[in-house]
Amino acid sequence: MNTQLLKRLYNIYSPSGKEQEMIKFLSAYIRTLPGRVALTQDRYGNLYAVKGESDTYPCLVSHIDQVAHSNRSKDFRAVETRDIIFGFSPGKKRFENLGADDKNGIFICLECLKKYDALKVVFFREEETGCRGSTEAYMPFFDNVRFVIQPDRKGHSDLITNIGCSELCSEEFLEAAEPEKWGYSEQNGMMTDVLALKENSLSVSCVNLSCGYYNPHSDEEITVKKDLQKCLSFVEHVIEGCTDVYPHTRATEYVSRYEDEDEIHDILACDPALTPQDLYDMYSTNFPHFSLEDYERIYGEHRQLWPEYGENKD
Repeated sequence: MNTQLLKRLYNIYSPSGKEQEMIKFLSAYIRTLPGRVALTQDRYGNLYAVKGESDTYPCLVSHIDQVAHSNRSKDFRAVETRDIIFGFSPGKKRFENLGADDKNGIFICLECLKKYDALKVVFFREEETGCRGSTEAYMPFFDNVRFVIQPDRKGHSDLITNIGCSELCSEEFLEAAEPEKWGYSEQNGMMTDVLALKENSLSVSCVNLSCGYYNPHSDEEITVKKDLQKCLSFVEHVIEGCTDVYPHTRATEYVSRYEDEDEIHDILACDPALTPQDLYDMYSTNFPHFSLEDYERIYGEHRQLWPEYGENKD
């Protein structure tokens, strides 16, 4: 494993909205890779890479931001042991957030860009603050891709094929990918970039994969190297073995957004103290298609329709 590259990624602090240093590094590093790689940015700052010429491409995506930690020290370093990598400040003698969510995904994207002759990759901004980058993605980029893989899940064995009520991929893709042979099992996940792409009408199969990080968004975050290597090996297997296009149209089990809004009104009736932020934090997995702005609107409508629920009663 190219741990030198991995630790270089960890050492770049890229909180949401301040990803410029990471974009600068990626642009410079990709230009050193063998083969011809075309790089472009959209109006939101997402970075797109196309390597080689092909009728269809495998496609990988990752996000380049990390949850902001104001206590990242100037002497932060990624410390490698035989089994794990963790963040540490020697001067303050404390553990600090590694940023493996989702720099492990960036690492897999870069290793595959180096290895394969034909590949598409997207690096999204601001996933951690509501998938803002992927919501603004330039969707024609995906017109000739076979599938989309996002390595951005904690642990070592989850293959996310559903998020909330939304399916992400076809049975044909799963049969071709053979995840069970690599120790992956289907799971339901949380809001991330591949769902935002589906909501933007992505018409091919996509999944999110465990990529070896643990305790995300905390100072105790670590990477287990063998689990990251397992994810990279599985992604390479899919790129090499899944050579067809795997169409999939987003399907949801809910009848309409109105029924989901009715359920949120019922939640507010039962617990009037909830704020829009509480609703977003607690129910984003149940209703991944609702943004914080949606919850603010529903909250306002609820207070207008049933003002008695907003009164403080002894």
